[in-house]
Amino acid sequence: MYDIILSFITAFTLTYFAIPSVIHVAKVKNLCDEPGERRAHTETTPSLGGIAIFAGTIFSIVLWTPFDVFVDLQYILCGFIIIFLIGSKDDIVPISPKIKLAGELFAAGIIVWKSNVKLTSLYGVFGVYEMPEYFAIPLSIFVIIVIINAFNLLDGINGLSGSIGTLISGVLGAWFYLIDEVGLALVAFALAGALIAFLKYNFTPAKIFMGDTGSLLVGLISSILIIKFIQCHDPALITPDKAKYAFDAVPAVAIGILILPLFDTLRVFTMRILKGKSPFDPDRTHIHHLLLDFGFSHMQSTGVLVLTNIGFILLVFYLQHIGLHYLLFLVIGIAIFLSASLNFIVNRKKRRIANSAS
Repeated sequence: MYDIILSFITAFTLTYFAIPSVIHVAKVKNLCDEPGERRAHTETTPSLGGIAIFAGTIFSIVLWTPFDVFVDLQYILCGFIIIFLIGSKDDIVPISPKIKLAGELFAAGIIVWKSNVKLTSLYGVFGVYEMPEYFAIPLSIFVIIVIINAFNLLDGINGLSGSIGTLISGVLGAWFYLIDEVGLALVAFALAGALIAFLKYNFTPAKIFMGDTGSLLVGLISSILIIKFIQCHDPALITPDKAKYAFDAVPAVAIGILILPLFDTLRVFTMRILKGKSPFDPDRTHIHHLLLDFGFSHMQSTGVLVLTNIGFILLVFYLQHIGLHYLLFLVIGIAIFLSASLNFIVNRKKRRIANSAS
């Protein structure tokens, strides 16, 4: 328990005191994010906050994690470093999406192959239970890539990615502590500590953004934590002490925990495809953009989305016993209803403004 608390404090302290130096260097070297048509900010802002998040998280993990308990940690750290290099390069000198994806695949491949972070069962989703290696490995890599990029796309307004990352790592870290997975709990709370320190500088008026360095790292760590969360429910790994903390319908619970980044990404990609566009063409159709268009500020939008994600987490925790597919349909149905309602309200408001202007 003390190591977990110390990992949180260490990551928080190092990140908190590192960010002012990062801001100073970014301004001196003009490494800032400029306002633009698709940007939600109006002032030039440093975008290298992910460097401080990475430093605080990694330092804390290496300092406090017992490697004899978490023997696969070295491979996970290798994945972190690859993502850091890809993200920082993209923040300083933008790289092509293909190179970025190749780096993400490399990091995900190391983590799945070497550290045994992989989905071995779907627990009945579509009637699938145990999966052979040739299917489990590519599926696990795909899931990691999806979650990494979901957080990358989520990072669009002040405080959002950091707050959602803190929520997810905090919830999963607490669960790993309860089942005595100390190594994973340390990783989760190290990230939470670094993100809370970062949020002090990222809340409006934002002094710094996390950039790709931060969002990719948060996505990678979240993907590792959620896959291990699912993996730990393997009947072969459930001991009597852990069984009391196990969830029914674990895939649905996992989706509920990650609902905002996952659903927003799926929603945006689907809308772009239906409009005949590439799913990777950037636009202003994310849920946080809709909230801004509705009239909310950055912090109000962030607050609404964080509370919504908390609501989904409480929902899946409370209704985990209703059945896997019922819970999946319920979670996805509510998410579709809420986003469709918001989209309808915002479009009606825009039409009303356009009609009054004409």
